[in-house]
Amino acid sequence: MKAKEILKKTRVEISPETFSLISLPETDFRELLGNPDLSPQMTAPFMIFKDRFEVTMLLDENDFGRLNGHIPNAKIERGFRLLTFDTVLDFNVSGFLAEITRLLAEADIPVVALSAFSRDHVLIKQEHLAGALKKLGEAVEELC
Repeated sequence: MKAKEILKKTRVEISPETFSLISLPETDFRELLGNPDLSPQMTAPFMIFKDRFEVTMLLDENDFGRLNGHIPNAKIERGFRLLTFDTVLDFNVSGFLAEITRLLAEADIPVVALSAFSRDHVLIKQEHLAGALKKLGEAVEELC
């Protein structure tokens, strides 16, 4: 099945939380690991991704609030909403995320793309959420 066809049958879920995207040097992240009180509470989606350049964390405002005073070297972008494309994607599907980002780019809406094992997600700044939902609503089965 083609990406457009899959998208038409997809439900988009909008997380009620507001999220922050945080970039930390690895040394700062290691210090956080030493304090279990600063770990995500797992009441909302979160992400931790490490590459050779940085550690990236996606946290809801509650988790971010507990962490904020402990990350002086962090780069922080706040005010994101998480949209989840609730369809399990097979690993042979190509272009699904490209179709989503193409639609949003047509509406001049910047995104941060995230992928989990079986579902794709995008982060949209709160001020772009209404426009993103309008544009995606034309291409998906359901928004909720």
